[in-house]
Amino acid sequence: MKKSKIALTGLAVLVLILVVANILLLIGNQSLQVSVSERQQYIAETIQLETLNRQVIAVLAEMALKTNDGQLKELLAGIGIDLSPTPAQAPGSGSKAPGSE
Repeated sequence: MKKSKIALTGLAVLVLILVVANILLLIGNQSLQVSVSERQQYIAETIQLETLNRQVIAVLAEMALKTNDGQLKELLAGIGIDLSPTPAQAPGSGSKAPGSE
């Protein structure tokens, strides 16, 4: 009789420890999910801004070539945009395809 009480008490303590461990893991998992969700949102926003950034750079490069603006060319060169004499045309810029004269 005494051994069964000790065994049941031991099992109850073990169950209690497992419940507390489960609660702690649940709290940790929720904080990680919030962190991952914030990172996903940041990545999604960055992708949208990247598209806008490419469009702004394409417009600036086109303006720099049309107006021959030295300061604008220097600005673009400073961020790594090469405006060589035969620049690659941006898609949808309205230029003719090579060989279609």
